[in-house]
Amino acid sequence: MTPTRAPIRIAVLGAGTVGAEVAAQLLEHREEFEARIGAPIALSGVAVRDLDATRTRALPRELLTTDSRSLVLGANIVVELIGGVDQARELVLLALESGADVVTGNKALLATHGPELFAAAERVGAQLNYEAAVGGAIPIIRPLRDSLAGDHVRRILGIVNGTTNFVLDRMDEEGLGFDEALAEATRLGYAEADPTGDVSGADAAQKAAILAGLAFHTTVPLEKVWVEGITGVTADQVRTARAAGQVVKLLAICERITAPDGTEGVSARVHPALLPRTHPLAAVRGANNAVFVQAESAGNLMFYGAGAGGPETASAVLGDLVSAARRHVIGGPGLIGSAGADLPVLDHGVVETRYQITLAVRDEPGVLARLAGIVSERGVSIETVEQSRAGSDGTASLVVGTHRAREAALAATVEALRDAAEVEAVLGVLRVEGE
Repeated sequence: MTPTRAPIRIAVLGAGTVGAEVAAQLLEHREEFEARIGAPIALSGVAVRDLDATRTRALPRELLTTDSRSLVLGANIVVELIGGVDQARELVLLALESGADVVTGNKALLATHGPELFAAAERVGAQLNYEAAVGGAIPIIRPLRDSLAGDHVRRILGIVNGTTNFVLDRMDEEGLGFDEALAEATRLGYAEADPTGDVSGADAAQKAAILAGLAFHTTVPLEKVWVEGITGVTADQVRTARAAGQVVKLLAICERITAPDGTEGVSARVHPALLPRTHPLAAVRGANNAVFVQAESAGNLMFYGAGAGGPETASAVLGDLVSAARRHVIGGPGLIGSAGADLPVLDHGVVETRYQITLAVRDEPGVLARLAGIVSERGVSIETVEQSRAGSDGTASLVVGTHRAREAALAATVEALRDAAEVEAVLGVLRVEGE
């Protein structure tokens, strides 16, 4: 007679939108999960800060506890969904060091302490899974970690923040200004009361660090991700882009690059950029996310879907949980971290891109020639120039498109133009990608 197997004990830390959804689904669909896993499971508890708080999903009160540490130490699998960094790090390390597997959706934790946590997991042979940390319901972590492990990923372009994509989409489709579009995003629940982490690019930068580490098998510290948010994007820039068959998107870009001295390394950056409307990412609407991967052998791959939401993100968390639980049934080692190639993270200045620079210039003879001279002196060449009619104030709008050049040279060009006597103002700068 086969002995009865003890249930796999699962602890959920946090009962916010995602945590409550995960716990509720474990309770409602326990038999289905047990059939997929091949063993009984038990939700041993849900750690919360406030036992009486209102939750998006009703949970049995007897499962709720404020004693996170005891809950962690009694679990085989710990699902961390409390957010933040310090407390999450403490509890995840406690879980790993006790031999429990961990599932997390905490991008800030991984971007800040990823190497430390993976080392702790490797020491005890535990799993640290984090599909929900990037792209919500979109399966991107496993494809990069497993499916493309035998390929050579060259570049990743990602729309990985739903709030900013919604804002830019409304500016594009409805002609709204930034403040109007953000207000609508807040009213509809796509933006937090304090959207700074989204519109500043900080949220996308955390995800870029994770994606770059996976794609290039090297550690990419968060502080080495170059970041620019969308607060400076104007309605005029978006309208000009639309007229030219382009769209403005906030992109997380991770790529292998070569410095002028021949050093091969990687770069991770986040900034608004112009994409041709024929590019797959240009069609990503509303609050959706997408990740476009360019690999040497597999070619171009597109991963698209909901980037947030309780049920959507819970789907990714539960997928990781089933994977970890199966290991408890069949055995086997944990998952090692993504580092190994040890490639240097190169300075942002060596990245190659194109600029579109919008200027307010004096409407007088010889201005274009003088500005062209300023640009060429920095080793940059002009590809396109568009000039509007002069206004009543004696200035004209000039949109200058450059050929590809190093970021350092392009940035120096913008500063030189800003200081030029012929230039009244630099009205905007956007990079051009996807071509």
